[in-house]
Amino acid sequence: MFLKNSWYVAAFDTEIGHEPLARTLLNEPVVLFRTEDGTPVALEDRCCHRALPLSMGKVIGNDIQCGYHGLTFDASGTCVSVPGQNNIPPGAAVRAYPVVERLNWIWIWMGDPALADESLIPDWWWADHPDWACIKGRDGEPLYVKCNYELITDNLMDVSHLSYVHTSSIGTGAVAECPPKTERSERRVTASRWVPDKPAAPFYQKAANFKGNVDRWLITVTDLPCFTMNDAGSVDLGTDASEGHRDAGVEMRVLNAPTPETETTTHYFYQHARGFEVTNPEWDEIYRTQFTEVFLEDKVILEAQQASLNRDPDGFQIDINDDAPCIAVRRALRDLIEAEQTGNQAAAAE
Repeated sequence: MFLKNSWYVAAFDTEIGHEPLARTLLNEPVVLFRTEDGTPVALEDRCCHRALPLSMGKVIGNDIQCGYHGLTFDASGTCVSVPGQNNIPPGAAVRAYPVVERLNWIWIWMGDPALADESLIPDWWWADHPDWACIKGRDGEPLYVKCNYELITDNLMDVSHLSYVHTSSIGTGAVAECPPKTERSERRVTASRWVPDKPAAPFYQKAANFKGNVDRWLITVTDLPCFTMNDAGSVDLGTDASEGHRDAGVEMRVLNAPTPETETTTHYFYQHARGFEVTNPEWDEIYRTQFTEVFLEDKVILEAQQASLNRDPDGFQIDINDDAPCIAVRRALRDLIEAEQTGNQAAAAE
């Protein structure tokens, strides 16, 4: 099930231009392109004449032309030209989606356009702030993962897996031993872990060359339906990180926006922002390489998990204490979807 009255990330800003980009989002085929002044456009990727995907056509000026019979549609989805005739058939149009360009991404509203509220887009200012360096995913493209998008949110909310999946980079055994504190509001769930007085994880040690044990934090915030920000870092002991004094160590934000393609496949958009070595280009490459490894490790786990669920979707599963943040997100999301499906759409979009 998907929450329709919500923003989702459709593409990186650098992915779309004057060539059509086809992408399936929430089981709906969408074509993305830019007009001559650079404005992003998202239309239903299906010509209303004979159903050819419009992405197989071409962009002409501010419009897109079907590659089969030449019907042309403007940015509102309205057919503005039919070769060989002056009249446009009644109802000749395709669906147009509200889009916003922000935070290095193109955001698309998949539900009722009248409910599209830009204030629901997360305020992830680290993506384009001069005091932070930000890496745009895998060279400006999403990671394609063959799993349900909620499994990715589970993975992000339950960081205890760092102790077992990411032992060579950002994980230590101490993470799994520190239980999370979970807080929930209508559209947000926060999970906080503090790992005091422990050896630094390998990546953090490389970044800061700590002389001894560190205090570490892992704070994960999910804004529904699927926007998860990981606030993570380490500082020397006694630096009062819990009081906000964190700039003396290693401080990072991982911005995650897994957009469902189908029930079992996901376009995983993410960015990595760091508050250390901000102007050092060598660290751009170190950061990109290290976190590409981390995300590919997660991809292996997530796809194997989905394959197992596909074989036995009703198989027995248990919950443990570390699942509390994941369960909170799933329950909050189900509440919003239920409100949307029962007609209380305005409440679900607020």
